[in-house]
Amino acid sequence: MKNIPVLHVSGKTLAETYEKALIKLYNEGCRFKTQYDKPEDPESIDATMNLTIEEPMTDPMIHKAFPGGIEDLREYVMEFKGFKNHWVKNMNDPEDTRWEYTYNGRLKNYGQWKEKTPFDLGNRGTVMGFYNIDQIEMIISKLVKQPFSRQCQMITWMPNLDLNIFDPPCLQSMWYRMAEENGEYYLNCNIRFRSNDAWGACFMNMFGLTMFNREVIADEIQKRTGKKVHLARMNWQADSWHIYGKDIKQAKERLFDRLPKDKDYHSEAELVRMDTLSERTFNFYDPDIQEMYNEAEAVVLAKIAEYDKEHQK
Repeated sequence: MKNIPVLHVSGKTLAETYEKALIKLYNEGCRFKTQYDKPEDPESIDATMNLTIEEPMTDPMIHKAFPGGIEDLREYVMEFKGFKNHWVKNMNDPEDTRWEYTYNGRLKNYGQWKEKTPFDLGNRGTVMGFYNIDQIEMIISKLVKQPFSRQCQMITWMPNLDLNIFDPPCLQSMWYRMAEENGEYYLNCNIRFRSNDAWGACFMNMFGLTMFNREVIADEIQKRTGKKVHLARMNWQADSWHIYGKDIKQAKERLFDRLPKDKDYHSEAELVRMDTLSERTFNFYDPDIQEMYNEAEAVVLAKIAEYDKEHQK
Protein backbone atom coordinates (compact mmCIF):
# COMPACT_ATOMS: atom_id res chain seq x y z
CA MET A 1 0.00 0.00 0.00
CA LYS A 2 1.36 3.43 -0.95
CA ASN A 3 -1.68 5.73 -0.75
CA ILE A 4 -4.09 5.91 2.18
CA PRO A 5 -7.64 5.99 0.72
CA VAL A 6 -9.58 9.25 0.84
CA LEU A 7 -13.29 8.43 1.19
CA HIS A 8 -16.37 10.65 0.93
CA VAL A 9 -19.98 10.13 2.05
CA SER A 10 -22.98 12.40 2.56
CA GLY A 11 -26.46 11.95 3.92
CA LYS A 12 -29.42 13.77 5.36
CA THR A 13 -29.24 12.72 9.02
CA LEU A 14 -26.56 11.95 11.55
CA ALA A 15 -27.37 8.26 11.94
CA GLU A 16 -27.77 7.66 8.19
CA THR A 17 -24.47 9.35 7.32
CA TYR A 18 -22.59 7.60 10.08
CA GLU A 19 -23.76 4.20 8.83
CA LYS A 20 -22.86 5.05 5.23
CA ALA A 21 -19.38 6.03 6.34
CA LEU A 22 -18.86 2.82 8.33
CA ILE A 23 -19.88 0.72 5.33
CA LYS A 24 -17.59 2.75 3.05
CA LEU A 25 -14.68 2.29 5.44
CA TYR A 26 -15.33 -1.43 5.84
CA ASN A 27 -15.38 -1.93 2.07
CA GLU A 28 -12.66 0.44 0.93
CA GLY A 29 -10.38 1.18 3.88
CA CYS A 30 -6.81 -0.08 4.08
CA ARG A 31 -5.17 -2.17 6.80
CA PHE A 32 -2.88 -0.46 9.29
CA LYS A 33 -1.05 -1.30 12.49
CA THR A 34 -1.37 1.17 15.37
CA GLN A 35 0.74 1.97 18.43
CA TYR A 36 -2.14 0.80 20.65
CA ASP A 37 -2.39 -2.77 19.31
CA LYS A 38 -1.73 -5.85 21.38
CA PRO A 39 0.36 -8.58 19.64
CA GLU A 40 -2.73 -10.70 18.97
CA ASP A 41 -4.86 -7.85 17.53
CA PRO A 42 -5.69 -7.78 13.81
CA GLU A 43 -4.70 -4.69 11.87
CA SER A 44 -7.11 -1.76 11.93
CA ILE A 45 -9.22 -0.62 8.97
CA ASP A 46 -8.26 2.98 8.15
CA ALA A 47 -8.84 5.82 5.71
CA THR A 48 -9.05 9.58 5.50
CA MET A 49 -12.80 10.23 5.66
CA ASN A 50 -15.00 13.20 4.78
CA LEU A 51 -18.64 13.05 5.94
CA THR A 52 -21.28 15.67 5.22
CA ILE A 53 -24.43 15.62 7.35
CA GLU A 54 -27.01 17.84 5.69
CA GLU A 55 -29.49 18.16 8.59
CA PRO A 56 -27.72 17.31 11.87
CA MET A 57 -30.79 17.90 14.07
CA THR A 58 -33.21 15.81 11.96
CA ASP A 59 -34.22 12.28 13.03
CA PRO A 60 -33.07 9.60 12.97
CA MET A 61 -30.17 11.05 14.93
CA ILE A 62 -29.02 8.04 16.99
CA HIS A 63 -27.53 4.88 15.52
CA LYS A 64 -27.97 1.74 17.61
CA ALA A 65 -24.59 0.33 16.58
CA PHE A 66 -22.45 2.73 18.60
CA PRO A 67 -21.07 1.04 21.76
CA GLY A 68 -22.96 3.08 24.34
CA GLY A 69 -26.39 4.19 25.50
CA ILE A 70 -28.51 7.29 25.94
CA GLU A 71 -26.89 8.11 29.29
CA ASP A 72 -23.46 8.01 27.60
CA LEU A 73 -24.63 10.50 24.98
CA ARG A 74 -25.92 12.84 27.67
CA GLU A 75 -22.67 12.55 29.60
CA TYR A 76 -20.61 13.37 26.53
CA VAL A 77 -22.73 16.43 25.74
CA MET A 78 -22.23 17.64 29.32
CA GLU A 79 -18.51 16.95 29.06
CA PHE A 80 -18.29 19.01 25.89
CA LYS A 81 -20.11 21.84 27.66
CA GLY A 82 -17.43 21.94 30.36
CA PHE A 83 -18.77 19.83 33.24
CA LYS A 84 -15.47 17.91 33.51
CA ASN A 85 -13.00 20.73 32.91
CA HIS A 86 -11.67 20.35 36.46
CA TRP A 87 -10.61 16.76 35.74
CA VAL A 88 -7.35 17.79 34.05
CA LYS A 89 -4.06 16.71 35.59
CA ASN A 90 -0.93 18.53 36.64
CA MET A 91 1.13 18.01 33.51
CA ASN A 92 4.44 17.66 35.37
CA ASP A 93 3.16 15.06 37.87
CA PRO A 94 3.62 11.45 36.62
CA GLU A 95 1.49 10.16 39.52
CA ASP A 96 -1.50 12.31 38.57
CA THR A 97 -3.91 9.99 36.71
CA ARG A 98 -6.47 12.60 35.68
CA TRP A 99 -6.99 13.69 32.07
CA GLU A 100 -4.40 15.60 30.06
CA TYR A 101 -7.03 17.95 28.62
CA THR A 102 -10.71 18.42 27.92
CA TYR A 103 -12.00 19.75 24.62
CA ASN A 104 -14.05 22.42 26.33
CA GLY A 105 -11.02 23.47 28.36
CA ARG A 106 -8.94 23.84 25.22
CA LEU A 107 -11.68 25.88 23.53
CA LYS A 108 -12.61 28.05 26.50
CA ASN A 109 -9.19 28.48 28.12
CA TYR A 110 -6.81 28.03 25.20
CA GLY A 111 -3.16 28.51 26.15
CA GLN A 112 -3.39 27.32 29.75
CA TRP A 113 -2.52 24.14 31.60
CA LYS A 114 -1.79 23.07 35.19
CA GLU A 115 1.46 22.11 36.90
CA LYS A 116 2.33 21.05 40.42
CA THR A 117 4.43 23.56 42.37
CA PRO A 118 5.75 23.64 45.97
CA PHE A 119 3.06 26.17 46.85
CA ASP A 120 0.06 24.03 45.85
CA LEU A 121 -2.41 22.77 48.39
CA GLY A 122 -3.58 19.23 47.72
CA ASN A 123 -3.94 18.29 44.07
CA ARG A 124 -5.20 21.57 42.64
CA GLY A 125 -2.07 22.61 40.77
CA THR A 126 -1.04 26.01 39.46
CA VAL A 127 -2.44 27.42 36.23
CA MET A 128 0.36 28.00 33.71
CA GLY A 129 0.50 29.69 30.31
CA PHE A 130 1.13 33.13 28.88
CA TYR A 131 -2.45 33.71 27.75
CA ASN A 132 -6.02 32.54 28.27
CA ILE A 133 -8.26 32.76 25.21
CA ASP A 134 -12.00 32.07 25.40
CA GLN A 135 -12.42 30.98 21.79
CA ILE A 136 -16.09 30.11 22.31
CA GLU A 137 -17.02 33.66 23.31
CA MET A 138 -14.85 35.17 20.58
CA ILE A 139 -16.50 33.01 17.90
CA ILE A 140 -20.02 33.80 19.09
CA SER A 141 -19.27 37.53 19.24
CA LYS A 142 -17.75 37.53 15.77
CA LEU A 143 -20.64 35.60 14.24
CA VAL A 144 -23.10 38.03 15.81
CA LYS A 145 -21.23 40.99 14.26
CA GLN A 146 -20.18 39.32 10.99
CA PRO A 147 -22.19 36.17 10.29
CA PHE A 148 -20.58 35.87 6.84
CA SER A 149 -17.00 35.95 8.23
CA ARG A 150 -14.56 33.23 7.14
CA GLN A 151 -12.42 33.78 10.24
CA CYS A 152 -14.56 31.96 12.83
CA GLN A 153 -12.33 29.06 13.84
CA MET A 154 -11.48 27.38 17.14
CA ILE A 155 -8.47 25.10 17.64
CA THR A 156 -7.33 22.68 20.34
CA TRP A 157 -3.71 21.80 19.47
CA MET A 158 -1.02 23.23 21.76
CA PRO A 159 2.38 22.13 20.34
CA ASN A 160 4.24 22.91 23.57
CA LEU A 161 2.28 20.06 25.21
CA ASP A 162 0.70 17.89 22.55
CA LEU A 163 3.76 16.72 20.63
CA ASN A 164 4.98 14.87 23.71
CA ILE A 165 1.95 13.62 25.66
CA PHE A 166 0.56 10.09 25.47
CA ASP A 167 -2.98 10.97 24.36
CA PRO A 168 -3.04 14.34 22.55
CA PRO A 169 -6.33 15.87 21.32
CA CYS A 170 -8.01 14.10 18.42
CA LEU A 171 -10.30 17.05 17.65
CA GLN A 172 -8.22 19.75 15.95
CA SER A 173 -10.48 22.53 14.73
CA MET A 174 -14.04 23.78 14.34
CA TRP A 175 -14.86 26.35 11.64
CA TYR A 176 -18.16 28.23 11.38
CA ARG A 177 -19.89 30.41 8.83
CA MET A 178 -23.53 31.47 8.67
CA ALA A 179 -25.71 31.69 5.60
CA GLU A 180 -28.95 33.69 5.60
CA GLU A 181 -32.27 32.96 3.96
CA ASN A 182 -35.62 34.69 4.47
CA GLY A 183 -34.29 36.60 7.45
CA GLU A 184 -33.07 33.49 9.30
CA TYR A 185 -29.52 32.24 9.89
CA TYR A 186 -28.12 28.81 9.01
CA LEU A 187 -25.00 27.83 10.94
CA ASN A 188 -22.60 25.76 8.83
CA CYS A 189 -19.74 23.97 10.54
CA ASN A 190 -16.57 22.18 9.42
CA ILE A 191 -14.94 19.88 11.98
CA ARG A 192 -11.52 18.30 11.62
CA PHE A 193 -10.15 15.37 13.61
CA ARG A 194 -6.53 14.25 13.54
CA SER A 195 -7.52 10.73 14.59
CA ASN A 196 -11.06 9.42 15.02
CA ASP A 197 -12.09 5.99 16.28
CA ALA A 198 -14.93 5.29 13.84
CA TRP A 199 -16.47 2.49 15.90
CA GLY A 200 -15.59 3.31 19.49
CA ALA A 201 -15.87 7.11 19.66
CA CYS A 202 -16.95 8.88 16.47
CA PHE A 203 -20.70 8.68 16.89
CA MET A 204 -20.53 10.16 20.38
CA ASN A 205 -18.15 12.82 19.04
CA MET A 206 -20.62 13.74 16.30
CA PHE A 207 -23.64 13.75 18.56
CA GLY A 208 -21.83 15.75 21.23
CA LEU A 209 -20.58 18.38 18.79
CA THR A 210 -24.00 18.66 17.17
CA MET A 211 -25.56 19.43 20.53
CA PHE A 212 -22.70 21.80 21.41
CA ASN A 213 -23.30 23.68 18.17
CA ARG A 214 -27.02 23.85 18.93
CA GLU A 215 -27.02 24.66 22.64
CA VAL A 216 -23.82 26.68 23.06
CA ILE A 217 -23.17 28.38 19.72
CA ALA A 218 -26.47 28.66 17.80
CA ASP A 219 -28.72 29.33 20.81
CA GLU A 220 -26.48 32.15 22.03
CA ILE A 221 -26.28 33.77 18.58
CA GLN A 222 -30.06 33.52 18.35
CA LYS A 223 -30.39 35.16 21.77
CA ARG A 224 -28.07 38.05 20.91
CA THR A 225 -29.35 38.74 17.39
CA GLY A 226 -33.04 38.01 17.80
CA LYS A 227 -32.91 35.97 14.58
CA LYS A 228 -33.75 32.30 14.27
CA VAL A 229 -30.56 30.21 13.93
CA HIS A 230 -30.80 26.74 12.37
CA LEU A 231 -28.06 24.12 12.23
CA ALA A 232 -27.15 23.71 8.57
CA ARG A 233 -24.78 21.11 7.20
CA MET A 234 -21.92 19.76 9.33
CA ASN A 235 -18.85 18.62 7.41
CA TRP A 236 -16.66 16.16 9.30
CA GLN A 237 -13.12 15.35 8.20
CA ALA A 238 -10.92 12.79 9.92
CA ASP A 239 -7.31 12.41 8.81
CA SER A 240 -7.41 8.88 10.19
CA TRP A 241 -10.90 7.39 10.48
CA HIS A 242 -10.43 3.85 11.72
CA ILE A 243 -11.89 0.73 13.28
CA TYR A 244 -9.33 -0.85 15.57
CA GLY A 245 -8.56 -4.48 14.84
CA LYS A 246 -9.79 -5.51 18.29
CA ASP A 247 -13.22 -4.01 17.45
CA ILE A 248 -13.77 -5.50 13.99
CA LYS A 249 -15.44 -8.66 15.31
CA GLN A 250 -17.91 -6.62 17.40
CA ALA A 251 -18.58 -4.26 14.49
CA LYS A 252 -19.40 -7.22 12.24
CA GLU A 253 -21.72 -8.79 14.81
CA ARG A 254 -23.53 -5.56 15.70
CA LEU A 255 -23.77 -4.00 12.25
CA PHE A 256 -22.07 -5.30 9.13
CA ASP A 257 -23.34 -8.89 9.32
CA ARG A 258 -26.85 -7.68 10.18
CA LEU A 259 -27.32 -5.46 7.14
CA PRO A 260 -29.52 -6.55 4.22
CA LYS A 261 -27.99 -9.36 2.16
CA ASP A 262 -27.66 -7.19 -0.94
CA LYS A 263 -24.89 -5.25 0.86
CA ASP A 264 -22.48 -8.13 -0.01
CA TYR A 265 -21.73 -8.99 3.61
CA HIS A 266 -21.87 -12.69 4.46
CA SER A 267 -21.51 -14.45 7.77
CA GLU A 268 -22.02 -17.97 9.02
CA ALA A 269 -23.36 -16.60 12.32
CA GLU A 270 -27.08 -16.91 12.98
CA LEU A 271 -27.79 -13.20 13.42
CA VAL A 272 -31.01 -11.21 13.17
CA ARG A 273 -30.81 -8.93 10.14
CA MET A 274 -32.05 -5.36 10.28
CA ASP A 275 -33.43 -4.60 6.84
CA THR A 276 -34.49 -0.97 7.26
CA LEU A 277 -32.73 2.10 8.61
CA SER A 278 -35.48 2.57 11.20
CA GLU A 279 -34.58 -0.82 12.72
CA ARG A 280 -30.97 0.30 13.12
CA THR A 281 -31.64 3.75 14.62
CA PHE A 282 -33.44 5.67 17.37
CA ASN A 283 -35.31 8.93 16.93
CA PHE A 284 -33.83 11.45 19.37
CA TYR A 285 -37.17 13.27 19.60
CA ASP A 286 -39.08 10.12 20.55
CA PRO A 287 -40.73 10.87 23.96
CA ASP A 288 -39.19 7.80 25.58
CA ILE A 289 -35.69 8.69 24.37
CA GLN A 290 -36.17 12.30 25.49
CA GLU A 291 -37.21 11.11 28.94
CA MET A 292 -34.13 8.90 29.27
CA TYR A 293 -31.88 11.66 27.94
CA ASN A 294 -33.22 14.31 30.32
CA GLU A 295 -33.23 12.04 33.37
CA ALA A 296 -29.61 11.09 32.70
CA GLU A 297 -28.35 14.52 33.74
CA ALA A 298 -28.81 13.82 37.45
CA VAL A 299 -27.07 10.45 37.08
CA VAL A 300 -24.11 12.07 35.30
CA LEU A 301 -23.80 14.81 37.92
CA ALA A 302 -23.68 12.16 40.66
CA LYS A 303 -21.03 10.27 38.69
CA ILE A 304 -18.91 13.44 38.37
CA ALA A 305 -19.26 14.12 42.10
CA GLU A 306 -18.12 10.58 42.92
CA TYR A 307 -15.08 10.94 40.65
CA ASP A 308 -14.23 14.26 42.32
CA LYS A 309 -14.36 12.62 45.75
CA GLU A 310 -12.09 9.77 44.68
CA HIS A 311 -9.47 12.10 43.16
CA GLN A 312 -9.18 14.62 45.98
CA LYS A 313 -5.91 14.68 47.89
